[in-house]
Amino acid sequence: MRWGLTLCTVLLSITAAAPARAELVFFQSGRAMSVRAIRSDGDEIVLQLRSGGDIHCDRSLIVKVEPDEVEYPEDVLQALPMARAIIFEPPSIPEQYRDLVTQTAARHGVDARVVNALIQVESAYHSRAVSPKGARGLMQLMPATGRQYGALDLFDPKVNLDAGIQHLKRLLARYYDLPIALAAYNAGEAAVDRFGGIPPFRETQDYVTRILRLLNRSCRPHPAAGSPSRSNA
Repeated sequence: MRWGLTLCTVLLSITAAAPARAELVFFQSGRAMSVRAIRSDGDEIVLQLRSGGDIHCDRSLIVKVEPDEVEYPEDVLQALPMARAIIFEPPSIPEQYRDLVTQTAARHGVDARVVNALIQVESAYHSRAVSPKGARGLMQLMPATGRQYGALDLFDPKVNLDAGIQHLKRLLARYYDLPIALAAYNAGEAAVDRFGGIPPFRETQDYVTRILRLLNRSCRPHPAAGSPSRSNA
């Protein structure tokens, strides 16, 4: 339990003074994440993300916390979308979600690769993630969107995935184009309809680019997830 004592010591030092620099959080999965700040909330640790929003996770998932000596000025992050991608996109799919995503995606006829890429960009596979606007869980669904698919507990990975994949499938069926469907997932259908395609919002354009990059695709129009035809939509 030595790492637990180390973590507690770090957390005490963080809560005793305002955070002056970022922290590197190391997880039992072997992944690491640079975060703006860390605080304790009962049995959970709250990680404040650089891009905004918080991730709530159990203390047992964190092995250690160290100061992040690399500077990430906010103006640099805003100017370099790839910097945010490098920080937040994990290198692999956590084992506990691999089969769940594959099976749920197959049940709804959506390409699991698209779902996994979306989750990586949305929440980095943190089922307790909450965005500044209130989107929740793995696929970052707003409560109102979740209710459309009968999903009430969006922090439950199974519930979140089932609703999120259904929502993505509906967008693919409507737009028949993966980049535009992703833009609608991020910015909303009204914004896509208003601009007749991907809106000129930097956040949305970065979002679509990051997912396509994970899929090793260019930013050309693509068919709906799963096949060249529209049958999967």
